Amino acid sequence: MAVDETLVTSVASSGVPVLRFYGWRPATLSLGYFQGLAERAAHVASVACPVVRRPSGGGAIVHDHELTYCLVLPANAPAARDASRLYRCVHESLQAALQTWEIVVEIRAVTAALNPEPFLCFRRQAAGDVLCQGVKICGSAQRRHAGAVVQHGSILLATSRFAPELPGLAELTGKVISGVDLAERLLGELSPRLGGAVQQPLTEAELALAERTRQSKYAAADWTAKR
Repeated sequence: MAVDETLVTSVASSGVPVLRFYGWRPATLSLGYFQGLAERAAHVASVACPVVRRPSGGGAIVHDHELTYCLVLPANAPAARDASRLYRCVHESLQAALQTWEIVVEIRAVTAALNPEPFLCFRRQAAGDVLCQGVKICGSAQRRHAGAVVQHGSILLATSRFAPELPGLAELTGKVISGVDLAERLLGELSPRLGGAVQQPLTEAELALAERTRQSKYAAADWTAKR
């Protein structure tokens, strides 16, 4: 999370869009920005996981057998001016990438009204979510901040023992896809649509800023317990 926040600062300064893919070890629960820390106690399966709060909204995600992406664009980039357009751009790129494995997914047209909202992101269904056989396998959340737009998303590759109620692509399709392979194909589909979003190593200055942000914010109990 600290690295993603650092990229917001860098992109706002450089004007160059950046796309980052990563996984989590150990399996970790990330809370959406507006969720209360106390809510996690109701999800017994993930109670043993460490927890962090994301800077973006949405429901909680168990990061285990999944691929996380972070896309950061300058706030004045054409694709960043409309939130739904950016969601659609990424999710249609994922749809095209999965078709190379002959996996058919659809993009949900309308939001399912659920009251109260489920704790987990993958139990919610909003317009623009990616569905496989009617089951959500990718959702994303955005935040506009400091001259840039950051969009986080998670793609569920397989079921986690910390969220056994959620099937992933492996269970739904019988196809085991690695995060590395999916990231490569998704980058190939998405980069041209965004005018050249790039993956690049962090500079020493960015690494130093990320570490300061980690210590002062994301590793701090008052941030995690903010709500």
